[in-house]
Amino acid sequence: MSDATAYQSNPSLPNERQFGTPLASENTRALLLGSGELGREVTLELMRLGVWVCAADSYAGAPAAQIAHESRVLDMADPEALRALIAEIHPDIIIPEVEAIATSELAQAAQSGIQVTPSSDIAAICMDRERLRVLAHETLGLPTTPYRFAESAEELRTGAEAVGYPCVVKPIMSSSGHGQSVVREPASLDAAWDEAQTGGRTAGRGQVSRVIVEALVPLEYELTVLTVSSSAGIVTCVPIGQRQESGDYRESWQPANVPSKILADARHLAHQAVQGLVNHARSADEQGWGVFGVELFVLTDGTLLFNEVSPRPHDTGMVTLVSQRLSEFALHARAILGIPVYPNDAVTNLPEHSTAASRAIVVSGEGPAVFSNLPDALDGEGTELRIFNKPEVHGHRRMGVALAIGRDESESREKTARIIENLRISTKAS
Repeated sequence: MSDATAYQSNPSLPNERQFGTPLASENTRALLLGSGELGREVTLELMRLGVWVCAADSYAGAPAAQIAHESRVLDMADPEALRALIAEIHPDIIIPEVEAIATSELAQAAQSGIQVTPSSDIAAICMDRERLRVLAHETLGLPTTPYRFAESAEELRTGAEAVGYPCVVKPIMSSSGHGQSVVREPASLDAAWDEAQTGGRTAGRGQVSRVIVEALVPLEYELTVLTVSSSAGIVTCVPIGQRQESGDYRESWQPANVPSKILADARHLAHQAVQGLVNHARSADEQGWGVFGVELFVLTDGTLLFNEVSPRPHDTGMVTLVSQRLSEFALHARAILGIPVYPNDAVTNLPEHSTAASRAIVVSGEGPAVFSNLPDALDGEGTELRIFNKPEVHGHRRMGVALAIGRDESESREKTARIIENLRISTKAS
């Protein structure tokens, strides 16, 4: 048996991988499940290290699919379709970049010797709010909001009474605020239950969506702590401040301008969360390597609570494209390939006493989005732009990100706002 064949059945031997010959018969092959703007940056970093990449998504022309060696279009939540794709591609590594994936097939892939990042079960846990909350709070002992789970409107009523009003109701299987409601009085619970049933990931499948009901805590702000698990251990990046609208990222900045104790406590809490997930992966003989976006609540009294974790690069981490020597995407690529990541690899490389910011460019309209006036938009020091090249907009869609470095948080955020103000963006019906 050749070394390459032996390695394909044992991906725990990263030094046996071959790079730099993506078009040859012996190469390292990665299958990206989800090909949006985050997947595009991961693909670029993998290709820079000589990896062959196939980018899959639910629609043609997704950002990563435009640059990968090959691409496929399929419903990744369909077990049979995903199984056929994995059999066709024969990947060494599967990289989930979205949550709408048939995780049962990821488990089968891992059992057959394919590396799933960070692990097949972590992917399943992190897309299920119930499993994640139970692991985080009840197993790892991380502080969280008071919560209950419910699978009927009556159980929701009981759970809401237990956590108190106001409270938040979310489907356990959803993301980006879909199906989520804030409930301030018992009379609104039925509407919240209905919203969860129609807005969650199981909507339209004839299934009841279980929900989590959480106390609405006195939130001061949120932080993201990008945390990297690699063959060298776990390291954390400088915490990132953020602003959201309706559960979607709109701005982020690094470093977050908060007290040093909160920064230190946030990094410690993120490390605990990821260590627990990695230990869980290793108990099943998987590595648990990759970037995790740990989301934390900071309350008005300075208390930190664990909220959620994404087992992949995070939207708010796009700021690292200009704030760090190695972006979250470069760190993710290194970690999943078995390359050690050390603390100094995850630091910012900003000028002293400066801050970097990112701002999502959300376009409304119908048809392809056309950008112009770039010379004026980027006429300023420390400004950058990423256009995602998504084929079309239908309603509203995140189509790019403005990036800037300033003397402080305020200036860097103002710069990103000016970039967008000076861009000319139009949509043209197909």
